Amino acid sequence: MSAGYLSLHARCILLALALSACASRPQGVLVPVADTVPSTNRVEMLVATTRQRSQDPGEMFSGERGPSAAFADITVSIPENRRSGEVNWPKRLPADPAKDFATLSAEEIDRETVISRLHRDLMTSPDRSVLVFIHGFNNRFEDSVYRFAQIVHDSGVHSVPVLVTWPSRGSILAYGYDRESTNYTRNALENLFQFLARDKNIKEVSILAHSMGNWLALESLRQMAIRNRGLPAKFKNIMLAAPDVDVDVFRSQIADMGNPHPRFTLFVSRDDRALAVSRRVWGNVARLGSIDPEQPPYKEELAQNDITVIDLTKVKAGDSLHHDKFASSPEIVQLIGTRISEGQTLTDSRAGLGDRIITATTGVAATVGTAAGLVVAAPMAAVDQDTRAHLGEHLDSLSLANGPASTACIEPNAASKTCPRHHRSDMAGNR
Repeated sequence: MSAGYLSLHARCILLALALSACASRPQGVLVPVADTVPSTNRVEMLVATTRQRSQDPGEMFSGERGPSAAFADITVSIPENRRSGEVNWPKRLPADPAKDFATLSAEEIDRETVISRLHRDLMTSPDRSVLVFIHGFNNRFEDSVYRFAQIVHDSGVHSVPVLVTWPSRGSILAYGYDRESTNYTRNALENLFQFLARDKNIKEVSILAHSMGNWLALESLRQMAIRNRGLPAKFKNIMLAAPDVDVDVFRSQIADMGNPHPRFTLFVSRDDRALAVSRRVWGNVARLGSIDPEQPPYKEELAQNDITVIDLTKVKAGDSLHHDKFASSPEIVQLIGTRISEGQTLTDSRAGLGDRIITATTGVAATVGTAAGLVVAAPMAAVDQDTRAHLGEHLDSLSLANGPASTACIEPNAASKTCPRHHRSDMAGNR
């Protein structure tokens, strides 16, 4: 089959999708609205990102890679009457705080202000703890902000919320670009971890990662462990939700972290269709988030590494791909928040927490850059309203541009000794 035929075939599929598309939700929701409903719930979070600044104030940060780390302080209003586990996206702008998630404030801040506000918020945390959330594939900046706000509110966690958001283009057709963006962010996230480890005001750190975000989290923790000859004792809970990670690579990452290591909790679901597609894309090697933990060699290896496994296969919740079970059950989200706040080890098979992203999520477009890749991705794009907004640009160019070669340093007030040597000038230029 010729490349020309594939290209024509892809265009026909995408044209059909465009003709059948319905209106997607409003974008640019980060323009603050008036606080007209004082009784709503509020979540204030600190944000660290390697995304490029956007010219659109309602977007704040785009899906492209920024030359250096940036920081923000965002407050999200959450309405009273809603189902736990859901994000109530506004149908139109401006958002109505009485029934929608709404942005009350969104301010870009510098590193010194990040530290000041972090210490201020720690004073209200009963255990002076921090919860770091790292989102998955196919997330716009606003997606990660609103989803994390939902997780923090519904879980009832008392930790100071810190969102780490990396350059994702928010399209299932950009799987390859997103994957490389996690690699672009590895050093930056390690620098944030190093800062949290050194700050004496912080007594405990929990980390929650979802899907592709697990690759970023694990790689950054591995680097930190090698550099420091181990991970800090204050890193208590590392939660890996539906990780899109090669099981063989995970074995190596855990080994490099050494012992003792933090309490790892792995959330798996054997019927995760997104990870099944990802497995086929990555050479038919099992993905960590869809293993059967009762079968060898996984059962023995998990026990040897003291990794708690929460098997959600029988949980009847989540999207049609079964990739978001840990976010869609109110009881599950509340349970995990209680466990984090009380410092308990996660051992309840009902437990789970994570970032529920758009229905079409992991793995389907790793072959993007070819017409065949678009043909593979197109059927899933049909159920993803946001992806349809990106189809035209992928028709125009079937290859994705690479971002800058440098890696930003995400650590607030980062000392040059903790940033990679070849990035020191980048840090100096942004002080």
